[in-house]
Amino acid sequence: MALISRTSLIEDLTELGVTSGGVVLVHCSLSSIGQVDGGAPTVVDAFRTALGPRGTLVTPAFSGTITDPCRSGIVGATDPDVWATRDQVPLYDPATTPTETGAIPTAVLAEPGRRRSPHPQASVAAVGADADAICRDQPLSFALGENSPFSRLVELDATIVLLGVGHNRSSMLHHVESLLPPDVRRHWVRRFPHRVDGERVWVEARDVAADNSTHFPAVGAAFASTSTTHRRGRIGDAPTEVFSSREYVAIALAQLGRRLRATGR
Repeated sequence: MALISRTSLIEDLTELGVTSGGVVLVHCSLSSIGQVDGGAPTVVDAFRTALGPRGTLVTPAFSGTITDPCRSGIVGATDPDVWATRDQVPLYDPATTPTETGAIPTAVLAEPGRRRSPHPQASVAAVGADADAICRDQPLSFALGENSPFSRLVELDATIVLLGVGHNRSSMLHHVESLLPPDVRRHWVRRFPHRVDGERVWVEARDVAADNSTHFPAVGAAFASTSTTHRRGRIGDAPTEVFSSREYVAIALAQLGRRLRATGR
């Protein structure tokens, strides 16, 4: 099997519209690309080269292990084992907390000068000219909603790249659901340890629930059929979709809202 080179990745990215000075939010399956010479760091380098010194690369850097081991969030005085397990859950540190979202986010976190947003479970990592602005803050509740890195990505009309993955992996659709009325969106509670006024406390934060491929694939297909910015191609061996985040949100708001109103879930 021939190795996929940095040069060929840059050519593929450029052909699909990843241009100098742009902002890209990427969701990527490294294995779908093929055997990349140098692995994930080469893919990140190819994106950064295609984007140039004024561009910015962004990826989810979620840390799901920083969560309450007690699902109900209710721990009684007679549950010493659960209390001990809770005490072992680390506080989030943007400099050292690993991500479970894959090889590409891990490689972005290893980049010199990268930035990371402050949410203990739902951070993003960014490197490039707009990294500070994108990652500067993030609400604990509705972590992907208003006033989050995702809202700033839409303001910048970031290009979304789904590289070897489908719309079921698109974090921007969680942003979309966060913008829907409270009686339409699906509800979930995040629980994580957090430092407040110098003290470690457990926090409950409202958010939208996981989609589990219930609606997101259909919303993505409807978007692709009507979009004026949507492009399909390949990065290495990986089927890839590239499109405008601003248009995506506008169309997905109507599509996802209609589906949730019809099904209630």
